[in-house]
Formats: sequence, C-alpha cells, structure tokens
Amino acid sequence: MRPPSDKHKPIRILVVDDHTLFRRGLTALLARDAGLVVVGDAADAGQALRKAQELQPDVILLDNHLPGVNGVDALPSLLEAAPDTCVLMLTVSEDENDLAAALHRGASGYLLKTMEGDDLTSAVHRAFQGDSIIAPEMMGKLIKAYKTVSIKSGLPSEATPTLAKQAVTNLSPRERDILRGIARGASNKEIAREHGIVEATVKIHVQHILRKLGVSSRVHAAVMASEQGLC
Repeated sequence: MRPPSDKHKPIRILVVDDHTLFRRGLTALLARDAGLVVVGDAADAGQALRKAQELQPDVILLDNHLPGVNGVDALPSLLEAAPDTCVLMLTVSEDENDLAAALHRGASGYLLKTMEGDDLTSAVHRAFQGDSIIAPEMMGKLIKAYKTVSIKSGLPSEATPTLAKQAVTNLSPRERDILRGIARGASNKEIAREHGIVEATVKIHVQHILRKLGVSSRVHAAVMASEQGLC
C-alpha cells in the first residue's frame, strides 16, 4: 500500500527501455510536466532492479522487449524491490498474452508507445493515484484475455450470468453510460467531458457502479459490460 504522499512533490519515475534515444526522448517529454520527474533510467531488467532498489521510484515505465529477461518476467522482482511503486508497461506489443501476463504479475497498466505525449503524462498521474490504466486499443483484447485466463491465472470469478444481468439492470441510465465508457478504456476525465459533468462526479459514479456490480476493479466492470452487451 502506497503511503500518503505530499501533493506538492513531483511523481518520481524510473524509465526502463533498451533504446537510448527513446529513453532520452521520453525523459524530455515527461520533463514538460512539472508534476513529474525522471529520477533514473535503465536499459535492461538487471539495471532496472538495481535502480528500483536504490531509488524507490513512485512509477516505473517498463518496456517489455528487453535484452535477457523481458519486462513482463521482471515485474515480480521489480515490485519486490520497490513495493510502493506502480509499474506501467509502455510497449509496442499488442499481444493479448503479454497484456494478460503483465496485469497478472502486478502491472498497474498497459500502454502503447503509439500514444500521445499528453495522454502518457495523464496516465502516469492516474496510475500514481491508484487507477488501472489500459490503452483503449487493448480493452477489447483485455476482456477476451480475462475471460480465457481467469481460472488459470487465479483471478476472482465473476457473478453468475443471471446475477450479472440483474446487477447491470439495477444501474441508473447515467451509470450505464459511464460503464460503457469504462469498457472503452476511457479515463474519468474523458467520460466527464463526454457527458458534460465534472470529473469528481464521474469518480463517485464509478464507485457506485463497482459496488452495485459487486466487483473491485474497472477491468471486472468492463468484462461485465461486454458480457451484458453494453459495448
């Protein structure tokens, strides 16, 4: 559990990628946000582990395709070395097996390198605040992967179809609209903009949705939305 943070302190980031130019470019991009600071970088899993132990960053941006041990396989060791950090995969891989493995091994999100810079900085802030961040392009694959590997990976099973249908029916029209946004991978800010409401209101709706559906995460809620034909 992450200890309470000083909201005036920037989020400390470790960048892990085997391409030097990409690390430098990403560091420069993140430096445009005064609320973020890159405290270190690494080119492989071994360097990343040493830097994570030494620096105890708030967020690790982790590529999957690293020399030697890949990013997904390095996740458990990184989280053991820096238990208060959250790890965001930042990769070119759109493979659903990589996605499922990353989330199962503790990643807080899965992002693609094709995303816009402003979306990346927003994702870092959201992950630090405790959100699970999935690239919108990957949400459909996430739902598919969740359905196929939930038993194998030990993820909690969902409600029976009848109970799930009843739970979704009990949502208000506004809550169902917000659930559709969650299933698309939209952030609270994007959902708020779409419906002309403030972000704080969306957060309250999301809490109510999770409680009514009897699930603990946005991913579970997205799966139920898909199963019930809401998206």
